[in-house]
Amino acid sequence: MPSPTAKIEAIYRYPVKGLSPQLLERTALVPGRTIAADRLYAIENGPTGFDPAQPTYFPKNRFLMLMKNERLAALKTDYDEGMHTLSIVQDGREAARGDLRTKEGKLAIEAFFRRFMPDELKGPPKVLSGETAPGAPHSFSDVAKKVVSIINLASVAEVEKTTGQAIDPLRFRGNIHVSGWPAWHEFDLLDGELSVGDVRLKVVKRIVRCAATNVDPATGVRDMTIPKSLLQNFGHADCGIYAEVISGGDIAIGDALTTNVLI
Repeated sequence: MPSPTAKIEAIYRYPVKGLSPQLLERTALVPGRTIAADRLYAIENGPTGFDPAQPTYFPKNRFLMLMKNERLAALKTDYDEGMHTLSIVQDGREAARGDLRTKEGKLAIEAFFRRFMPDELKGPPKVLSGETAPGAPHSFSDVAKKVVSIINLASVAEVEKTTGQAIDPLRFRGNIHVSGWPAWHEFDLLDGELSVGDVRLKVVKRIVRCAATNVDPATGVRDMTIPKSLLQNFGHADCGIYAEVISGGDIAIGDALTTNVLI
């Protein structure tokens, strides 16, 4: 039978891997790409050998990231896509700002991280950019394939019930938050297609959660054990799905999301 209609409740991108999200009212999706500027930058934690002219996938432990560096969540960041400028707010005050296209701008951001977390660095922090990759921008995603991540808010609510604690969906660092599906319905959609107007996405993978979800995105405090709770209560450590964009177009908050996957 037809899958229930869902609605897009929020759209986020994470311009710098491990740092805070940006809420988007709408965005354009392009086949074979992530949401524009999602994980376009990363902060290298120790030399990786990353080549911007021939970018390849590296595991997330080569960069600053919430799974190991929870203090990052206490920073509030903003990225100006037109100016390529990253600003970092710490304790309510701007602590750093830099144009990520320029040497001077990158040095300003790198200097901040040397001051902010010296004991967690494995080498000089370095701003890496996927912008100049040939063809399409590189994304410093947790997976090699360029995908959009989707979080079912009803599944998050089920985890809340079993833990007895409120859970901010931003713990899961997804691109699209969806309402209207039953809990865990997203797992029934594997290999199926989703539609938002003319946009079509193919669901390709469940998302296995890591210790990054244990960190409160508002405070940077590691105060939960989400993967363990998922395993104990549901028999898996998954929450959310990855989908590939196969037909592009605009999506916006409030748009209906439909699928013809049989359930």
